[in-house]
Amino acid sequence: MSRFEKEPNPTFWALNASLAFDRRLAPHDIEGSRAHARSIHRAGVLDDDELLTLLEGLDTVADEIEAETFPFQDSDEDIHMAIERRLTELVGPLGGKLHTARSRNDQVATDLALFVAERSAVAGALVATVMERLLGIAGDHLGSRLPGYTHLQRAQPVSLAHHLLAWFWMLERDLSRFDAAETAAQGSMPLGSGALAGLNWDLDREATASELGFKRPSPNSIDAVSNRDFALDYLAAAAACATHLSRIGAEIVLWSSSEFGFCKPAEEFSSGSSIMPQKMNPDAAELLRAKAPRVVSAYSRLAGVMHALPLAYSKDLQEDKEPLFDAVDTIELSLRALDGLLAGISFDVERMAAAASDQMAAATDVADLLVRKGMPFREAHGVVGGLVRHALERGISLSEIDRETVAVYSELFGEEYYEVLDEGAWLDSKISSGGTSAAAVERQLAEAREALAARG
Repeated sequence: MSRFEKEPNPTFWALNASLAFDRRLAPHDIEGSRAHARSIHRAGVLDDDELLTLLEGLDTVADEIEAETFPFQDSDEDIHMAIERRLTELVGPLGGKLHTARSRNDQVATDLALFVAERSAVAGALVATVMERLLGIAGDHLGSRLPGYTHLQRAQPVSLAHHLLAWFWMLERDLSRFDAAETAAQGSMPLGSGALAGLNWDLDREATASELGFKRPSPNSIDAVSNRDFALDYLAAAAACATHLSRIGAEIVLWSSSEFGFCKPAEEFSSGSSIMPQKMNPDAAELLRAKAPRVVSAYSRLAGVMHALPLAYSKDLQEDKEPLFDAVDTIELSLRALDGLLAGISFDVERMAAAASDQMAAATDVADLLVRKGMPFREAHGVVGGLVRHALERGISLSEIDRETVAVYSELFGEEYYEVLDEGAWLDSKISSGGTSAAAVERQLAEAREALAARG
């Protein structure tokens, strides 16, 4: 018997069913079901033989899922009902006992938390792999120079290692965020909350939480079944990471253009043109740019679903999965692509060095020379600005300005003016911690290695 006399309208069924996308939760649903079976066995709902039969049945279901031989049916509304239906086919009416002291509300929340914890760890491992790749490339290019940019205009020269380590530290923050998302997903276990009010059974939730890797059972049943904060935490981490990958991709696109010519992306991550045989397009790097808003929008979608949603459970929460799954697939693919792209990238160090040799980039160093002689920086800034204008108007470099003219702008200048303009001095003058001098970058590289090693 059922509360309903009529079959669901096909249009409603299409709207309501979630099996098409939530089937990927199957391993987590089976993991949670095994733990729940042991829990209700401890509570006396199952005897020893019944527990063994259910666990063996769940093992068979798991094998069928993995082998892709699971017999899905059109009547399966979601993965939870599909597994229960199949389990009952295998073990008989005993399969119906498994849902004792459990609701789909706490079941799906538990499945999703297990999924998010797993994928957070995977994303963190992929980020760490890219970070390690960057450390290797940076170590090979401690002496390579290129222009640093602000407003996409040449600003001050930096070492290539220093720039690559900027990418490293962006990713290091992403790794911390994925670690935090994993911790949040494992924070409290929804299972045992029932539909919203708790259970009529005094289950040992602490034991089940420990078995499933949660730090504790959820303290409030209403919050447990309505909570998707852990999914938002993951999506926030993924959105920040995808944004960082977009910036790295954008720089690779610029650097590999004929106008820059600083690098050549890996051929295996590039493509040609359908009509221009000379082309090698940095498609992987371009797609890293374009994938970011897709991941960011996934966060917005879930936040929109949860916005102003009354507690506890509403079917709206079924819309948590598709944006989450898409973001997971996108960020993991993007991280693997970036690692492959970096594995085969090559740099034209001579072209980068030539671009970094513009003496205008040493203007700040010249101003600092005057500051060391006692002139306020704002005044020194104006003096050097005059020298820059003088050189530009005459089409000469700063070092080609004669001594008499230099002295007109400031009597504080001496031979040190020309020494500052020697190319090697530009980088090594940036001696501050985190700067681009050789010594500072060596220290930074060591710090980066230690930071990555500390995360195992």
